[in-house]
Amino acid sequence: MRTKLMVGVAGFGFVLAATPVWAHHAFAAVFDENRPVELRGAVSKVELINPHSWIWIDVETPDGMVAWGIEGGSPNSLIRHGITRNTLVIGTEIVVVGYGARDGSNQAVGASITLTDGRKLFLGGSAPGQEGSGANR
Repeated sequence: MRTKLMVGVAGFGFVLAATPVWAHHAFAAVFDENRPVELRGAVSKVELINPHSWIWIDVETPDGMVAWGIEGGSPNSLIRHGITRNTLVIGTEIVVVGYGARDGSNQAVGASITLTDGRKLFLGGSAPGQEGSGANR
């Protein structure tokens, strides 16, 4: 009986240890290098979380306003590239260059953003051509 309990506890531990692996993904698993996007919109939400930060923007389309989620690098990576909560205040207009999701959803991995003053900042994530991204290793 004790052996079964120990095996069960160990198995549960392995499941818990694997959970972060399921949450993290490679660029090609979610995004498509053959689906480049350039989006102009206003920042509606910023989530500086690990392993990937998210910037949400509202994009005007012929059908109305559409919310897009833009994946960036880790908070540390964004800060090193000059992106903080103060850089991306809600309502800030930005232009995002990146790659769309394979499933056609309104998500993209961002390669860079351009602010209204002309500054171009890199998102430090998994997009091809990113400094320090998995695509270049």
